[in-house]
Amino acid sequence: MSEAARGVSEAGHRVKTSRSGSARLAYALLLPAAVLVFGVVLYPAGRALVISFYDVNSPFPGAYPFLGLANYAAVLSDGRVWTAAGHTLYFTVVSTAAELVFGMGLALLLAAPLKLRWLFRSIVILPWALPTIVNGAMWRLILNAEYGVLNAVLTQLGLADGYRSWLGSDPFVALNMVVAADVWKNTSLVAFFLLAGLSTIPRELYEAARVDGAGAVRSFLRITLPLLVPTVAIVLVLRTIEAFKVFDIVYVMTGGGPASGTQTITFFTYLQAFSSQRFSVGSALAYLTVLAVLALAMVYLRLLRQRST
Repeated sequence: MSEAARGVSEAGHRVKTSRSGSARLAYALLLPAAVLVFGVVLYPAGRALVISFYDVNSPFPGAYPFLGLANYAAVLSDGRVWTAAGHTLYFTVVSTAAELVFGMGLALLLAAPLKLRWLFRSIVILPWALPTIVNGAMWRLILNAEYGVLNAVLTQLGLADGYRSWLGSDPFVALNMVVAADVWKNTSLVAFFLLAGLSTIPRELYEAARVDGAGAVRSFLRITLPLLVPTVAIVLVLRTIEAFKVFDIVYVMTGGGPASGTQTITFFTYLQAFSSQRFSVGSALAYLTVLAVLALAMVYLRLLRQRST
């Protein structure tokens, strides 16, 4: 073998050795994350799927009778489930629509060439930066029937005759108050998504529209809104999924009351699985919720694909 051929062979061997070492290092670095994902996500999800086919009413291992699809049939025939589904659907539609409308206006305001724009953007992100538990506790204090800020302001302005129980008397009012708290927190996130989309629109389009005599409203309808459709679709998918599986803010603000008027699907699942210890029914309900969320996401993605084509 010539010196040149030997050199090429040695170089190839070194490259293969280096790639093999890099692959082993990559696997070693990924192994802890893989174990964590399996232990925290995959195993519990698989275990919940298995439990949904049995009659499990205890957190301890044991011999439980096999029921097949009986738990799923029981869930679908339970009127309380459909009532909670109605609350969830209302919460999802109203909160997502309100966040999109307010987020759009806020994004347009933040995109305007204002002084101290960086300060306004920093302030706007604060509601979203608050943990949901803190946000729910804050709104529960604001809406308190005895010493809440909202009652005090309305009374002093003459808009109300006295203090009102916003979370403890009327179920529909309580549900809308939870919606308002969620909108207040997540509108800033939607605004920053839309602001990122606005930054990709060429300024030349607005200048050309201005030359053609188009006003602000016409430019928004003909330029801004059509070019923001992909960003709006992403926002709708993310916020719909998050709103559909809402739990923590309901737990903190109302605990599902009054008269179960703010119980959502995930909150009802929690009550069945942990309060009543009907783990099989809770698991079945959780998987049906996952299927519903996947169906919503597929509808949004299909609409987006049709729009892009």
